[in-house]
Amino acid sequence: MYRAIAANKRNTFVIIGLFVALIAGLSIWWGQATGNGSGAIMVIVFAGLYALFQYYAAGSIAVMMSGATQIQKADNPRLWNVVENLIITEGMPMPKVYIINDPAPNAFATGRDPKHAIVAATTGLLEIMDDSELEGVMAHEISHVKNYDIRVSTIVFGLVSALGILADMAMRMAWFGGMFGGGDRDRENRNDFALVSMLIGIVASILAFLVGPLVQAAVSRQREYLADASGAEITRYPEGLASALEKLGQYGRPMRRKSSAMAHLYIADPIKPGIVERAFSTHPPIPDRIARLKKIGAGF
Repeated sequence: MYRAIAANKRNTFVIIGLFVALIAGLSIWWGQATGNGSGAIMVIVFAGLYALFQYYAAGSIAVMMSGATQIQKADNPRLWNVVENLIITEGMPMPKVYIINDPAPNAFATGRDPKHAIVAATTGLLEIMDDSELEGVMAHEISHVKNYDIRVSTIVFGLVSALGILADMAMRMAWFGGMFGGGDRDRENRNDFALVSMLIGIVASILAFLVGPLVQAAVSRQREYLADASGAEITRYPEGLASALEKLGQYGRPMRRKSSAMAHLYIADPIKPGIVERAFSTHPPIPDRIARLKKIGAGF
């Protein structure tokens, strides 16, 4: 089990490291080819500030988009006690607990750190899960908080944003750089500048719209595997989460209030993508997750 946790962490940082190297290489290429390396730095700074805003606002945005309602212990003692017992076991602060009025079984966690954490479950989840399954699901969500997954997601979001802004700037510079100036020699230099900027813009656009989402999906999948393993470590009963995932896999309908922007937060994909979209899915296949949990269970 501990090898699985270590491998999932390592895979996440390898993916992020390669993506950072890709963006850095593209920025250096742009700087050397156009002599405007400072523009790439500005792009990265702007994207970082935007990601920072998302980082601090993520919890509020998720609650608003999901339509979740905050509860106290008297409102739903069963869910509250499950969360509280897990939190005491881990020695973490009690998160805010929410319920989403939706028949589709699902749950999510968000918050920038354990002191500002939010966990939420749908009414559908509470209806179909027995106590051990509910405990497994909430242990999975608490693991996301414990592992600072929102922080990792924000970093990846910032990197993808930086790549998109870099592509936009390069395309704009290609357009405006080829329009202004004087003289034949200036015109030749402008054409070269515009050609290089256009080429970089096209490459960055392809990476932003294809590679970026794939990187986000790959990182999110690794964090889901990690939360599964960490949740099993908390409960010492992987079979509970495995059984819960089987029920989630059997439920075919999407959530009523679904958003691709926060799909990665849920324990199961709330959108139920088709075959084409599955390559970009933020969640690994449920049968694979169950198989890993059963393998972990054999180690206890």
